[in-house]
Amino acid sequence: MRKSAAVLCGAAVVMAGSLTAVPADASTPHPAAAASAAKVTWKKCGTTRYPTLQCGSVKVPLDYRHPSGKKITLALSRVPHTAKTYQGPLLVNPGGPGGSGLSLAGFVASSLPKGVAAQYDVIGFDPRGVGRSSPALACKPGSFKPVRPDSVPNTPAIENANLSRAKSFAAACGKKYAGVLPHINTVNAATDMDAIRRALGAKKINYFGYSYGTYLGAVYAKLFPERVRRLVLDSIVDPTGVWYKDNIRQDYAFEGRQLAFVAWIAKHDSTYKLGTDPAKIEAKWYAMRAALAKKPAGGKVGASELEDTFIPGGYYDGYWPYLAQAFAAYANDKKTGPLVEAYDNFAAVGASGDNGYSVYTSVQCRDASWPRDWRQWRKDNWAVYAKAPFMTWNNAWYNAPCAFWPVSSKRPANVANGKLPPVLLFQATDDAATPYEGGVTVHGLLRNSSLVVEQGGGNHGITLSGNACLDKHLATYLTNGKVPRGHGVADAVCQRLPEPKPLSAAASASAASPSGAMRGAALHDLVRFRG
Repeated sequence: MRKSAAVLCGAAVVMAGSLTAVPADASTPHPAAAASAAKVTWKKCGTTRYPTLQCGSVKVPLDYRHPSGKKITLALSRVPHTAKTYQGPLLVNPGGPGGSGLSLAGFVASSLPKGVAAQYDVIGFDPRGVGRSSPALACKPGSFKPVRPDSVPNTPAIENANLSRAKSFAAACGKKYAGVLPHINTVNAATDMDAIRRALGAKKINYFGYSYGTYLGAVYAKLFPERVRRLVLDSIVDPTGVWYKDNIRQDYAFEGRQLAFVAWIAKHDSTYKLGTDPAKIEAKWYAMRAALAKKPAGGKVGASELEDTFIPGGYYDGYWPYLAQAFAAYANDKKTGPLVEAYDNFAAVGASGDNGYSVYTSVQCRDASWPRDWRQWRKDNWAVYAKAPFMTWNNAWYNAPCAFWPVSSKRPANVANGKLPPVLLFQATDDAATPYEGGVTVHGLLRNSSLVVEQGGGNHGITLSGNACLDKHLATYLTNGKVPRGHGVADAVCQRLPEPKPLSAAASASAASPSGAMRGAALHDLVRFRG
């Protein structure tokens, strides 16, 4: 999906009108929001990569309507400021929902210019239900254990097998966390952020969110506009589509990214030997998928797992050389080892993944209404699949528990806001996880915002990932609050980074995983979470 920064200038006006009214609990803070909070006790928890990291926690009400009732614990991390000039706490979130933010604090503090990072306490946090926060959700561990049924429900048996998985996951969540699920949602997570602010002793916070973290930040700003000092949103969720419509929009966008991937392979035929015609390369990919549906590679990479493995390539093109290598090894020589290794590196779900998926579903299923009649899902997804087969049904089954969720849904917040200081937005034109239209829409909804566009960029999460033009705007804003001001839909435009190069023979032989081997991989390991 290639769209220039100027093409969608009318989108904000058109789509803003489709927002629902703001629910009461998303327009005014809960009574507990004004209560006092205990200060955070910080302890050293540095790692080799982030040696100055500190850890702490804060207790918040499970139910903000009953602030004296049951408490839950939020895990926090901090890289403290070192400069004489102190600009307050900078809360960071990697998205999801369900992503852990503890390591992101270290990443952001070490990736910003030293003089900028030194002026902030960079604060990471695990939102309620996530990671080291307590309770941490794990509805049905092992739900993604391979080999799963084929995602494309070509037969009633395949469809029923996938429906059974979705229903059993939703039922397990309801049985295990009946008292918790009603309180796992974006509004409560945003209210938790204000509890963190109070525990830090700050009158205002600075906030930097990626992906779903942009929606979380926008909801916080709606609830507590007077508490926002600076607000950075990177790769922006469209709040007019949460969450059913947004996920369908993703399917079309990821189709474009997969086509860009096979076109890239065609350019490097001397390396991958898969041909120079992208359409024929795509056909070979689907032939590989069909073969794996019958005989999974290594006994664990079937058709669904293959999709899981290649979807991250839609988030970040730095993964393309590794995915292309595995694809070529199988398609040309029927070698399964590289494919299994790619699955292990990019798609295998461990305990943290079980936790992340449990929170993802809990938040998305509670945040907004979903069709409860499976016939609607079937109709919609077959229609999308006809045009965008790469991810459609995989994405549908990932979200399918919401059709059977044991807790009723709320209405999404109208994040339109004219009460904020200057806000800085970043969006790539070819982002698949949060398509470009969302950035344009939010730019229109946040009256004092400035939109920086990465023209032609397809990665999800674009600042602090190697683009000096983008990072200059970010550093300037965090230093002095200044944002670019333009006359079109985009206030500033940066060119995309160059496409990746194929791995050298030496690198491919020695690389057990992509960590550290690719530009921006550290960030995209944190933000590639769905949503």
